[in-house]
This record gives sequence, structure tokens and C-alpha cells, in this order.
Amino acid sequence: MLTSKQKELLLLIRDRLASDGVPPSFDEMKLALGLKSKSGIHRLITGLEERGFIKRLPHRARALEILKLPENTDKTGKSSLSREDSGISLPLYGRIAAGTPIEALRDSNSQIEVPAALLAGRKGQFKTDEHYALEVSGDSMIEAGIMDGDNVIIRKSDTADNGAIVVALVDDNEATLKYIERRAGGVALVPANVRYETRLFEPGRVKIQGQLVGLLRRY
Repeated sequence: MLTSKQKELLLLIRDRLASDGVPPSFDEMKLALGLKSKSGIHRLITGLEERGFIKRLPHRARALEILKLPENTDKTGKSSLSREDSGISLPLYGRIAAGTPIEALRDSNSQIEVPAALLAGRKGQFKTDEHYALEVSGDSMIEAGIMDGDNVIIRKSDTADNGAIVVALVDDNEATLKYIERRAGGVALVPANVRYETRLFEPGRVKIQGQLVGLLRRY
């Protein structure tokens, strides 16, 4: 009997072997499973090996062989895990400044694996084409728990509630991650760091590109 995390890791390894010919790295495994350290991945792999599901091949980096799959994996080879528990890929557009706005990036060739539970939506319904990820650069949102180097998950939207953390596009060429506040005569982009000043713009200069729904951090 496998735990849900063991099964999730086993199917992740199987899928990557089938698509790329090599298993995911430990960092990729850790990120996909939402674990905080590689030691958790080591324990999961050891458990899978002890139960006879995988075999570590000696003298080869990242070398794992799938020996068998759980009985409740369907005949098509698809995971019987719910989409809510699995990892899915989102486009990683690039770096967004959390201190000073930078030009918006739209490199959809880069992907990042994220836990599906981070995505907004009702249980069992995940619209990945409505989400993307950005890497944070800067420290102006640290009081909201968003650090330099974090990956933020954004739900595409051109509207947001007052006080939400959004990706705001300023003058059609600069993007920044900030709280948004609608004030008399303008739109304020508010940092979460006392060292930075709030910036006030005329409404037509700011367009909402999406709203924050999740955060991934590597330790």
C-alpha cells in the first residue's frame, strides 16, 4: 500500500521517463510534490524501492527504473490520482520586479511544475490556460510573505478586488506585482515594504494582467 505522496512521485517519474527518457531531478520532484526539502524526496524514493516499485541504477546520475505500478492505475496508463493532487505544468513567463517595474515578459516556452491545489477554481476543475507563473525579483512585497526568487502563480484577469495583489501593467510596457487600491482620482500600486513608496497613477495608465492565487518557494 502506497501513501498518496509515494504514488504521486511514482507516477511523476513514470511520466517523465516516458516523455523525456530521464526521471525528474530531485529539485523538480520536490517542487512538483510541494515538499520543503530534498530529504522528503529521499524518504519517498527509499520507500518506493523497499516496496519493489522502483530500482536505483548504480553509477548513473538520476537513474531510476520503474519495476511496477499500483494496481489501481488504469489500463491507459493514466494516473488514478485526482487532478487536485497531481502536479501540472504552467508557462513561466519570466521575472517580475517586486521592487521596480520591469518590462512584462511573455516567454511561454518555459514551464514550471506546480501542485494543482494552488490553482483557483472549484474542486476537480482546473483551467491551466487561465494561469501562469512569474519569478519575483526584488523585496518590495516581503511583508506579504513574497520574497526575492519566489515563483508566484497568477490567474489571468483584467479585474481584481480592491486590496488584491495583482500583476499590474503600467503604460503598456512595465509590469509589477503590488496591492491595488482604487482611490479618488487614480489607481494606487501599494508595496508591502515600508522602504518603498506607494505609486499613484491615472486610471488609464494601469491595466490588470492577473491576480495572485499561489506561491512556490525553494529552500
